[in-house]
Amino acid sequence: MTDLHLARVAAAALAAFVVYFALGGAFFTNPAMRAEFSKYRAVYRDQDSMKTVMPIGMLGMLLSMVALAVLFAMIHPGGAGLAAGVQFGLVVALYAFGSFVLHNHVNLNIGARLTLFQAIAYTIEWIAVGLAISLVYR
Repeated sequence: MTDLHLARVAAAALAAFVVYFALGGAFFTNPAMRAEFSKYRAVYRDQDSMKTVMPIGMLGMLLSMVALAVLFAMIHPGGAGLAAGVQFGLVVALYAFGSFVLHNHVNLNIGARLTLFQAIAYTIEWIAVGLAISLVYR
């Protein structure tokens, strides 16, 4: 990890964090998606109770973005172009699809429509995160 440019890693992680939350806000406040989440009140927190724990979730996502920026920098120490960012984002999206989306569909009592919405939203988010990291870590 000595070849990593820590300032670039930090900047890439911060950019990824902003992109993730911007897209997440757009997707997860969409009326169709909110309606799906509201069908599972026993599984998901309501907005008011979520606000009390949101800082923990934000810290968790920031740590995740740092980890992803470090991984990207380890793979591409000198930086890489947009194609590498898309590829990286797709690999992360595939990981999230298997370890989060499908795993939650099995473990949580949620329907296929919500699972599909999450699959689409997270795939787009993770591809955008990969792009953001590749654009900033140059």
